[in-house]
Amino acid sequence: MFDHYAWMRDLDDPELLGYLQAENATAEAWFEPHSDTIETIFEEIRSRVQETDMSTPVEFGPWWYVTSTTEAKSYPIHHRGPSAEEAKQMILLDENVEAEGHEYFDLGAFDLSMNHHLVAWSMDTTGEEHYTLRLRDLTTGAELPDVIPDVANAGVAWSADGAWLFYVTLDAQQRPSRVWRHQLGTDVDEDICILEETDERFFIGIGTTRSESWIVLQAGSRTSAEVRLIPTNDPTAEPVIVFERQKDVEYSVDHWGDLFILQTNENAVDFRVLTSPVDGDWTQPNAWSELIPHVPGRRITGVEPFADHLVIHEWVDAQPRLRLLFRDRSERTVDLGAEPHDVEPTANPMWTSDIVRFGTQSMTTPATLYDEGVSTSERTLLRRIPTPNVDLAKYRARRLWATGHDGTRIPLDVVHHVDTPLDGSAPTVLYGYGAYEASIPPWFSVARISLLDRGFVWALAHPRGGGELGRQWYLDGKLLKKSNTFDDMIACAEHLVESQVAHSDRLALRGGSAGGLLVGACMTKRPDLFASVVAEVPFVDVVTTMSDPTLPLTITEWEEWGDPRSEPYASCIEEYSPYDNTVDADYPAIYVTAGLNDPRVSVHEPAKWVARLRELSDGIAPIVMRTELGAGHGGPTGRYDAWRDEARTLAFLLATV
Repeated sequence: MFDHYAWMRDLDDPELLGYLQAENATAEAWFEPHSDTIETIFEEIRSRVQETDMSTPVEFGPWWYVTSTTEAKSYPIHHRGPSAEEAKQMILLDENVEAEGHEYFDLGAFDLSMNHHLVAWSMDTTGEEHYTLRLRDLTTGAELPDVIPDVANAGVAWSADGAWLFYVTLDAQQRPSRVWRHQLGTDVDEDICILEETDERFFIGIGTTRSESWIVLQAGSRTSAEVRLIPTNDPTAEPVIVFERQKDVEYSVDHWGDLFILQTNENAVDFRVLTSPVDGDWTQPNAWSELIPHVPGRRITGVEPFADHLVIHEWVDAQPRLRLLFRDRSERTVDLGAEPHDVEPTANPMWTSDIVRFGTQSMTTPATLYDEGVSTSERTLLRRIPTPNVDLAKYRARRLWATGHDGTRIPLDVVHHVDTPLDGSAPTVLYGYGAYEASIPPWFSVARISLLDRGFVWALAHPRGGGELGRQWYLDGKLLKKSNTFDDMIACAEHLVESQVAHSDRLALRGGSAGGLLVGACMTKRPDLFASVVAEVPFVDVVTTMSDPTLPLTITEWEEWGDPRSEPYASCIEEYSPYDNTVDADYPAIYVTAGLNDPRVSVHEPAKWVARLRELSDGIAPIVMRTELGAGHGGPTGRYDAWRDEARTLAFLLATV
């Protein structure tokens, strides 16, 4: 078809900015009658947050580190002190100070040197994800003259003596592609590029092993990886490749005292874990032996080594869990009960610790922090995020299972107020993502309570394309099988109605980025099924974007979506691309958000889609688009701006559902 909105792809065209400003004015006019609702919800969200607060102190080396927030200030403050009780004694970085004068502020790196004398920190003030890296002397608070502009948020790494710093820069396609070594006190122009990744499918990230003994340089595409190591006590050494990259083989490496730990999907679709002696020839495949075997459906997503144990993060039956493995090969699983929940290892920087600290939350329980004795299993509640003015006993959550078009069972988590009748009368919001093997666990939201208290049900779908049920769950929702993702989401919506959880005429759909593609594809496929749709920074012009290798990130994305310049991917993608499938129809109400500086989903995608929806919609439901003109993919960064942004979205749902 002739694309008469193609002109919007030219982001330098002044007419585009004028168009977006006009759309914003239209959006403000639509929201103006709902301003009281927006203000009410904003104040509700604010009332449920303890605005002046402090995180649990973390012991790291000779110091205790903590982060605080202060009422009326948008950003956190980072501190340290000589004890847990005095952890706020010294301010290391006040994000509010650094954000002053900027509409947008994002802290990227915040990495301490191993002697705790310096911190490398970076900031982005546009949303374009180009960061400026700085070094701060923590004994004096002074910034060093070493300022490195235009770096990627892809990690930094220190040498053991704190004299060298490694960082990553982007290429013209926004791809982290070069690793640089900087010697403190020298001119940045003298920095040495120690690695350049020329394969446009691969991103580079760097970091340090938990033991602080090795710098890890990881190059990875969507389907394969290659790792190089540098000793932190020999920073000018040549990086050594662990294994040369192989097609469809992913791996990562960490250090466990006298052993290296390798997590890989070679001959193990859901990954296994191998070890090799550090003093052996670990670049040879036969030097590695199996520590944790592959179990189909038990997707190992991470391994954190401590001196005497490993913490294994994995997904089993669409539920994340932690497993502890000891040097004697005995193991146990951290028990968190049956309610759908999230669990993640949190700040555990002490290599010799016999405590595992983890955070957990669910749709009815705020983020909660525990210390658990590794050998004793004794658990100590350290902190639960305060939620003033919330009676947590008033909410119920449970897991349902929808049945897909091919008989596949799809997990679906729901939460509602205890007084909300599940008789088919409740308005419902269905949220999903379903891409990149991203497993989306249930999370707690103080903003969501504003819907639940008004009789809404909120549901989280886990369609194929995510990773909740193992790697095969992902493989069955990508490339030529991508339509399964959208069919699964529609099946979840239909199940909510058929099981009388949701009202058939009061069902809303919400998602962002690749989740914006999900809701857009479902809406264009079944406009009759939804009353309202919220698509945040949606990836919706799939055919055009994936056909242009000059656009940022396109080439790296072919392994996820396919290359539509040839068959069979051309027909497959065209079949679901929301922009290409927008036709004359009675569409639900839709609220679309965008970011002018978004490097991931260019603003032209939602702008074109909204223009085409306006042209072809047969109905009278509102079509509203709002663009953040000073932000990127993540929207507003200050917490008050973010709360108001969410209040606006919830007001739209209330008005249209």
